[in-house]
Amino acid sequence: MPFSGLRFRAILLCALIGLQGPVSAEGGKVIAGWVERVVLLPAGHDVKAKLDTGAKTSSLSARQIEQFRKDGKRWVRFTLSYEDSFNEQREQTLERPVVRRVRIKEHVGEYNSRPVVRLGLCFDGRRTEAEFSLVDRSNFIYPVLLGRSFLARHAVIDPGATFQLRKGCPDRAKVEEDA
Repeated sequence: MPFSGLRFRAILLCALIGLQGPVSAEGGKVIAGWVERVVLLPAGHDVKAKLDTGAKTSSLSARQIEQFRKDGKRWVRFTLSYEDSFNEQREQTLERPVVRRVRIKEHVGEYNSRPVVRLGLCFDGRRTEAEFSLVDRSNFIYPVLLGRSFLARHAVIDPGATFQLRKGCPDRAKVEEDA
């Protein structure tokens, strides 16, 4: 029985999708679980992160958030406060330029404005950067939340899986120099 044009196109499309495969080569998207380990830079500690497609912006647990001006530009000083993958409490005070501000709708319906900074991290064993809004996440299980803006470039989420990614960070000596 000969193929109709529509049937042929459907088979061709399925074949092309199959060629792409579920996981891309280095530098492409990976299939990740809804919880993964990432390495926060410059500290170099492994932390558990929730991958949340419902959140647009990534967020990071920070305390003592102080905004100030440096060379006429907006900066923020904050203390990262998190439990690493070995259940050890870690703190590190950092200063970063404010990239932008985001307006976040809280569960109670009110809006909250947060500073956003750019920080390095290792995701699936690869060094990259992400924009994080700073907020006290001490009442949440995961100190890091990776949102859609980050995930759209790096991962496809399998909501039934956890800890699917490669661990660690390349160039560990460089990570320690950055600290």
